[in-house]
Amino acid sequence: MSQPDDRTRAFPAAGSEPAHPQPAHPQPAHPQPARADLADQQTTEVHPVAPLRQETVPAPVAPQPAPAAPQQPQTWRPPADQTTAPAWSTKPVAVRRPDSVASLLLLLAGVAAALSLLLPWVPDGATGLELARRVVDQATTDWLGLFSTGLWQPGAVLAGGAVLFLLGLLLLVPARAHRFLGLLALLVAGLVVAAVLVPLADRGWQPGRFAVGFWFALGTAGAGLLGALKALLTGPKLR
Repeated sequence: MSQPDDRTRAFPAAGSEPAHPQPAHPQPAHPQPARADLADQQTTEVHPVAPLRQETVPAPVAPQPAPAAPQQPQTWRPPADQTTAPAWSTKPVAVRRPDSVASLLLLLAGVAAALSLLLPWVPDGATGLELARRVVDQATTDWLGLFSTGLWQPGAVLAGGAVLFLLGLLLLVPARAHRFLGLLALLVAGLVVAAVLVPLADRGWQPGRFAVGFWFALGTAGAGLLGALKALLTGPKLR
């Protein structure tokens, strides 16, 4: 027979008692109190958490836009509903001024009538001064005889020249317009024109039958008519 294995002897069989039983541990004389739960006795210490270090990452470089074209400067204008009216009027204003041209023409008409007093109107005839005396004498006795004798013609020229000279002086006074004075001068000049055309028509429109004084009378009519039209047609000057 084979020898029994030593390992078989080292491990006793189940239910068998060891040859030398181990003594039981002695119980302490004073029982220790039950240990408290270790989890309750532990003190939780909170330590501040250091912030996570963020790694420095270079920011991406944005592409630079192309330079814009320079814009033209724009003029600012307020809205139409917010414009304020100025303190002064923006409408044109008539300027007060004299009418020098019309005044000069009327003054020349008066001077021509005055010169006709010193000169004869017809060859070997009476001068303008002598005709003026006859007109005054006839007007004081019978003024209707002025039309039958024809003396109203030199009387209209001489009296009209004096009135035109006075109106020429008034045209030198500054005013917005001289239309009223121009109208009066036109009426007087029209009477003078009729006074020189009637005797000229009676002589068959022959200028040689008249003397120098009559030509000055014609100058009175022409200058007076031009000056009257200039004053009448000139409107106010606006600025």
